[in-house]
Amino acid sequence: MGGLKSVALVGLGGYGYIYVNALLGSEFATKVSFVAGIDPVPEACQRLAEIQQKHIPLFRSLEEFSATSRADLVILATPLQLHCEQACFAMARGSHVLCEKPLGAHPDQVRQMIETRDRFGVQLAIGYQWSFSAAIQNLKRDIAAGRFGAPRRLRTRVYWPRTEKYYSRSSWAGRQRDAQGRPVFDSPANNACAHHLHNMFYVLGETPQNSDWPRTVQAELYRANAIENYDTVALRCRTQRGAEILFFASHATHAQHDPIFVYEFENATVKYGNEAAAHIIAELTDGTRVDYGSPAPSESAEKFQDLLDSIRLQRPVLCGPEAAGAQTACIFAAQQSTPAIVEFPRDLVVVEGPPGDRLTQVKNLAETLDRCYENAQLPSDLGISWAVRGAEIAVTDFASANNSAASNTGETDQPGKPARRIALKN
Repeated sequence: MGGLKSVALVGLGGYGYIYVNALLGSEFATKVSFVAGIDPVPEACQRLAEIQQKHIPLFRSLEEFSATSRADLVILATPLQLHCEQACFAMARGSHVLCEKPLGAHPDQVRQMIETRDRFGVQLAIGYQWSFSAAIQNLKRDIAAGRFGAPRRLRTRVYWPRTEKYYSRSSWAGRQRDAQGRPVFDSPANNACAHHLHNMFYVLGETPQNSDWPRTVQAELYRANAIENYDTVALRCRTQRGAEILFFASHATHAQHDPIFVYEFENATVKYGNEAAAHIIAELTDGTRVDYGSPAPSESAEKFQDLLDSIRLQRPVLCGPEAAGAQTACIFAAQQSTPAIVEFPRDLVVVEGPPGDRLTQVKNLAETLDRCYENAQLPSDLGISWAVRGAEIAVTDFASANNSAASNTGETDQPGKPARRIALKN
């Protein structure tokens, strides 16, 4: 496979189980050799007995593995606060890396991962699976070619309720920093729903390998659950290309509502979900209708194959840190926009379900966020009683401005005020 023969998987449970199945099954088994499983608690892996029967070595840490062994490719299916340090550790030892989403929690990690990748001449892919699908790639190509005209407004809505079991599954769930002080910023926007925020930046990137970048971010961050960070987000971003991005996501609604989006351009509207069903549909002002198909590929095949092709052809991966970093920068700015997470009024919060798996929900939250989505407004714009306006944060794009520091010029939590600038080192 063009120099890629062996694979080590870090993280055998959780999302890593998808890779376990792929590496033990026919999907990857004929292409690469599964040479190591790495997990501090491998006993949690449902196919541990099969791994042992195949005499695949097990290690408790990446450092333990690297002391005696190496792999051409290291797959990281680990907690997001470990992504940067583990990716850089593996790349510094000559391994290509496929790191699950999101890239991390701090924009400086984007730069560090790019510098390490380039220094050691390896490939680094970030596992946003939609980005590797034909539907997204074809849409992205048409946008970059100017088929739809200039981007105007992109908005996405997704409500995925999560019970207390979700927040008790790990010590870092719902946290801003873990016990070691590493930034996590775990939230709908930086974990379960991160794909759909990333995708708006990604489709606006002018090349297959990059994204548009946030220029300003204004976020309203709320929580109903007993967590440190937020479980509900309403966010407005202005991008470097001048587009407006709106994102609404929550883990505190009564019912699940899968992702929908509307991307508005000068000469077209692109939709997904609801009447567009499972396909991405573009409707141009001249009456042309383009069906891009479903953006939902398999969980692992397309991104794995793209990485193999990138190594063989010596070309950049479709979704590396240059592409995934825009979401990371946006998340970091959102935390600065609302540094004190806003509590929903307790009389609106309802807790239902069996002990240990109860759902905390907010009355009429889905309906309120739907109004925001349809009107392209944040809750504070609509005068919602519990809404608190976040400051507008100006973001420096490290890729185009060499990560230069920015000075504070004030806040824009009122119309007409200048954006408060943040350096990516903050």
